[in-house]
Amino acid sequence: MQIRHLKRACASGLILLVSMGPLWANAPERSLRPVPRESAPQPEGIRVAAVGPVAMSARPVARPDDLLLRPEVTLANARFENWIRSFKSRAKRQGISGAVLDRAFRGVSYNADVVRRDRNQSEFTKTLWEYLDTAASDTRVKNGRAALRKHARTLEAIERTYGVDKEVVVAIWGLESAYGAVRGDTPVIEALATLAFDGRRGRFFEAQLIAALKILQSGDTVPRRMVGSWAGAMGHTQFIPTSYLSFAVDFTGDGKRDIWSDDPTDALASTAAYLKRSGWQSGVPWGIEVSLPRGFNYGLANRKIKKMPSEWAGLGVRAVDGTSVRDYGRASLLLPAGHRGAAFLIFRNFDAIERYNTADAYVIGVGHLSDRIKGGAKIKSSWPRNDRALTFSERKELQRRLTAKGFDTVKIDGKIGPLTIEAVRAYQRAIGMEPDGYASLDILKRLR
Repeated sequence: MQIRHLKRACASGLILLVSMGPLWANAPERSLRPVPRESAPQPEGIRVAAVGPVAMSARPVARPDDLLLRPEVTLANARFENWIRSFKSRAKRQGISGAVLDRAFRGVSYNADVVRRDRNQSEFTKTLWEYLDTAASDTRVKNGRAALRKHARTLEAIERTYGVDKEVVVAIWGLESAYGAVRGDTPVIEALATLAFDGRRGRFFEAQLIAALKILQSGDTVPRRMVGSWAGAMGHTQFIPTSYLSFAVDFTGDGKRDIWSDDPTDALASTAAYLKRSGWQSGVPWGIEVSLPRGFNYGLANRKIKKMPSEWAGLGVRAVDGTSVRDYGRASLLLPAGHRGAAFLIFRNFDAIERYNTADAYVIGVGHLSDRIKGGAKIKSSWPRNDRALTFSERKELQRRLTAKGFDTVKIDGKIGPLTIEAVRAYQRAIGMEPDGYASLDILKRLR
């Protein structure tokens, strides 16, 4: 999914399951997207920006009768019809034909349920380890291996074509739609039109709506089949329309890039194409869990600091089994839960997955799930399980208090990015703590 830097506001929503069929008979799991993708990087490599959560549901009732009877919804419908007329003029100027517009908007009306979801998103407050407990659960691993076996010939062909590990493609499939079980059934044109009209992020959603109409105009699908999440993400691996236009491929050779079909071939190949265009390197891991020596300088855990694994080894950084990590390329050291959690050397393929979704939890979830599907072990290090995640208001409070004490976070936005991490690290040094930059509840309590 496409635009600039992804906001780190993690979010979740109620997700209902649909039947997975006999292959998934054993406790199917839901989709997991801790930070939804607003847009895919352009081919030349623009970073992504975030919207709210892209939770999917079976949505048994699209627009409940009680909503339709409310005066504000009736008024919104009238204003929405006026907006559609204005939008159609803009769409025609961008090359969308009148016939496509007529077909796409037939039966479309203001969707109050979509607006409700957009405005009342539950804040995602899981810790990384809680997220990974679900993202790489035994059930999800088992279902991933089953999917790998079932689609082995297709996935091997995709791997040969794009050089992207088939297990990584399957892991993304598993996190995005529970291996195709939870793809969403909201009409995409209606959802995007409603969100564009609503105006809170109107420019973004109008761009997605234009892209969706271009997809229809190309003949890849028809309006009744263009369904997905309430925020417009579509198919097995949840592409938004601009991502589709940039990366979707016709791997089956039937003349259509069909990511909506029960056959996941085009969707999986499109995901591999996305990763390849994002810089995926064949034969390089996403990351490797490592152990650190006593007295290690935690200030080196910085994405800007890159060293060859052999150089890290000289500082005492080794794989958790005690062996040296091969020189796959320059790597950064990541401590996603501070010095009391797991540590990883992360390589360029971490960045490639990050282009799909920039949340560290998502990238580690994809990477670790792919390792488990491949037969790898669970993460060996312990996590600070007595900690809890900071709420959005607590993250803003943390930033305010750090800045007030002279450790400037620059922004008070509730997003724990590099500037806040460095401010936390500086504060930790000042009070004699391990400077790992981890924005924990303990740090907030000390600031208070």
